[in-house]
Amino acid sequence: MKTKGLAKAGGVLLVGLMLSGCRGSISEKPPIHPNMNMDQQPRKEAQEVNNFFEDGRSMRQPVEGTVARGLRKADAAYYEGVDDNGEWVAEMPVELTRSILYRGQDRYDVFCTPCHGITGDGQGIIMTGQYGYVPAPTFHQARLREAPDGEIYSAIYNGVRNMPSYAHQVPVEDRWAIVAYVRALQASQNVSEEEIANYDVDLNELKAEFAAAQEAEAEMQAAKDAKSADIEPTADLGKEIITQYACGACHNETGDPGGIGPTWYNLFGSEAEVVTEDGERITVTKDEEYIIESIVYPEAKKTSGYENGVMVAYDYLAEHELQSIVEYIKTLSDN
Repeated sequence: MKTKGLAKAGGVLLVGLMLSGCRGSISEKPPIHPNMNMDQQPRKEAQEVNNFFEDGRSMRQPVEGTVARGLRKADAAYYEGVDDNGEWVAEMPVELTRSILYRGQDRYDVFCTPCHGITGDGQGIIMTGQYGYVPAPTFHQARLREAPDGEIYSAIYNGVRNMPSYAHQVPVEDRWAIVAYVRALQASQNVSEEEIANYDVDLNELKAEFAAAQEAEAEMQAAKDAKSADIEPTADLGKEIITQYACGACHNETGDPGGIGPTWYNLFGSEAEVVTEDGERITVTKDEEYIIESIVYPEAKKTSGYENGVMVAYDYLAEHELQSIVEYIKTLSDN
């Protein structure tokens, strides 16, 4: 028995020595692959040449006149946000539920807050100017509060101006959920005092908090203006500022009237018809006062023909920055 046990132990030791001797050696034989599963298939990789077809492409276009199962998307109102006439639908074609609102809030926080902000005021983290993005509009302006649901859906689906399409990141049901949440944000920021009184809310406390926030903001702006008083405004600085804030995405310097906003070419000192915030049409001279007002309060007087345009208020710019923008615009005039 002892002899057999010693023999077995010796055999195990010998095998171990043989295996350890293989470490570090290179074998030219193919590795053992006992279970092939689907590791090797007679298929083509993406973009690989396939000589079976005349055009040599492996990736084939769908057969003309056919629609893949589940991709018919005949309901234009649901999938595109438009009616049979191609007009935006006034109301979302899905039932508004609590779960949809919560889903919309979740998706809005993920995809929309970087630009549009938590409350939809257009003050997202990347809209501070240092990244060179065209500021996102606030959802709380009258035009967007009155816009049809399909228009907001279309902005998510197709993109608009500098905003890219989120069609690949956000599926259809989530797009409508975001639309619903945007409407909830708009409602939350436009509640009358009479409506607030119906809830367990201390209105005086809210007013005090708002007044304190406004006072703090005014103090910060005053400190910023005081600091900028010693800085001389220049056209070169103005050009840097409009480049930083990507103003050229909407305004041009060539005189082309087809831009999103009015051209800056020969703008300074010109006369033009504008539409006031109350809808009155008047003629103004586009002088220094007008230009600065249009930057810090763009809704006050919009150039006729551009009254439906969207521009955020740059009321946080320092005085020398505003003056520098005016100085640069002056250089674009032939006069």
